[in-house]
Formats: sequence, structure tokens, C-alpha cells
Amino acid sequence: MKTMQGPGLFLAQFAADEAPFDSWDAITKWAADCGYEGVQVPSWDARLIDLDKAATSKDYCDEFLGRARANGVELTELSTHLQGQLVAVHPAYDAGFDGFAAPEVRGDPKRRQAWAVSQVEKALDASCNLGLTAQATFSGALAWPYLYPWPQRPAGLVEAAFDELAKRWRPLLDKADECGVDLCYEIHPGEDLHDGATFEMFLARVDDHARCKMLYDPSHYVLQHLDYLANIDIYHERIGMFHVKDAELNPTGRQGVYGGFQSWVDRAGRFRSVGDGQVDFKSIFAKLAAHDFDGWAVVEWECCIKHPEDGAREGAAFVRDHIIRVTERAFDDFADGGTDAAANRRMLGIEGG
Repeated sequence: MKTMQGPGLFLAQFAADEAPFDSWDAITKWAADCGYEGVQVPSWDARLIDLDKAATSKDYCDEFLGRARANGVELTELSTHLQGQLVAVHPAYDAGFDGFAAPEVRGDPKRRQAWAVSQVEKALDASCNLGLTAQATFSGALAWPYLYPWPQRPAGLVEAAFDELAKRWRPLLDKADECGVDLCYEIHPGEDLHDGATFEMFLARVDDHARCKMLYDPSHYVLQHLDYLANIDIYHERIGMFHVKDAELNPTGRQGVYGGFQSWVDRAGRFRSVGDGQVDFKSIFAKLAAHDFDGWAVVEWECCIKHPEDGAREGAAFVRDHIIRVTERAFDDFADGGTDAAANRRMLGIEGG
């Protein structure tokens, strides 16, 4: 077994225009002060990273890593969540997602999609230059508006959507392989890859690509009433990344999984600061340890109630307390009586050699 790394912190929810969240130097010092050993970086945020330079300059990457290490943290992974979202956008979501793109390609879905692909490619080159082996992303979505089968879905609609999704991602997965980087798709609402079944549909269409991995985040499973512990047993060989995020689902006589168009505070299902929700993290950490997950345990803080800085500090301690340092020997070695092949046969009552 292997011991996972951590605690790490995803910086997307903390980057801001105010100190200490407005620069790579300042935010890494702050993260280390909170108790983190690593940080996951949103590659779209120019306040933290120059993606163009990271993709082309090893000197820039060495300086980038050196600054983080001098401040007490490692770089865990790069994230391309927002760019990956734009690899596939259903027209119903054009206006909503347009703001994720660079200003010069907004309002033009074809140019926006090409820009998104180039951004994921740059991030893969940057990950390679930074010595990283995994990259977080979203899959994007073409079929999501048809999640509920009303009106009745035409035959072949979902299959066509997943065929196209795989067609768009296959070259990026091949690029990832060239870079020695796993693409870890966060299983997430709003994405065509939002549960195990949809991940399998995609995986089959990219020919079980070795670089196609999952970003495991149990909060999204709680909110759809999915068995997040069984999910680990089923997909542990494909889990390449782990977000430590909490959630709760408290259905009432008025609303359940769908949320009734209520605000985050008033939804039956809502994200909570780590340790404040319903996720059984003790069992998750135990299962991941038993399945030899040795990646980072990265806190993704999202909560509509608690202050983010309090959540960040509490999250670091929470993860540190939950990481299991795996044993190097069997607990019952003290009772080892010693044996050999002949002794084994005698114990079984088998005659001869």
C-alpha cells in the first residue's frame, strides 16, 4: 500500500485582486501558513500563472516551482476546468459559459472551442515542463440538457453526443500521453461525465485510453444520492485525482435532488465546508489507501455558509488528520511461526513433495 500526499488546496476559490490572494508569491505563503503542503493551480488565472510562458519556458517553470518551494508548498497539479468546459458546449449554455473564454473569442462558438483546445494543450505542455503527472479538467457537455428523458429522447441522440465528445477529446488524450500526463475528468453535474455510467460511455469511445482518468469528488455523488464508497471500489484503477469536498443532502416534502430552483443556502443538497457535511471521509481515506492511491488529497473549498479562510485552515488540519500512513508490515507478524513449501504441504495433509 501507499500513503497519499497532502494536504493540498485548490486555489481557484481563493485567487482574488486583494492580498494575499493576488500573486503566486503571496498566495503560496498564505497556503503554507494555513498548513498546506501543496496547491492545485487554476491555469486560467493570470494572477497566479502565465500559461503561455509555462508551456514554452522551462526556466519560467523552474522559477515558478522554486518560489512555491521557498514558501513551503509543492505544486500538486494544474487545472483546466474552465477551458475543458468549453471543449464542448451545448448552444443552450453559450451565453452562460462565454465568459470563461478570452474576450477575443467570445460570441463565436467555433473560435471559442478552438481556443479552449489550445488552452488544454498549453496546460499539458506546462504540466510536462513542471514535472507533473496529472491535470484536472471538465469534459464539457453536449447531452446534459437532455438529462431527464422528457420529452422522450430520440433514438441515437445520446450516442451521437458521446461520439462527438470523444472525437473532440481523443487528440487531447493522445497529447497528454506524449506529455506523460493523465487527464483527470472531474465527475460533476453540468458535464456529460457526471457519474460512473457516463464515464464508462466516454471511456469506451476513447478506446479505454490509458490517460483517461477520474477526478474523484464525493460531494457531487452525495448530491445525486450515488454510493461514493462503492464508486471507489469500481473505479479505483481510474481515479487519478482526489478533491476533498463536503456536502449534505437533506430532502424535504418540498424538494430533493433537483433543488427546486432555490439558492445554495436553501437547497436540499448543498456544498459544505470540509467536515461540516455528510461525507464519510474516514471510509474514503481508508478505501483509497487500501487501493494504493498515492496522489494528493486536495481540499476544494465551497460553502454557502462558512467564511472561506476559516474553511481553508480547518480543511488543512482535517486532511492531515485523515491521511493514513500505511503500514509497512502485517499487524500479526508477531505470530509468524515461519514456514516453507514442505511445511505447507504437511499442514494440508498432502503427502510427498
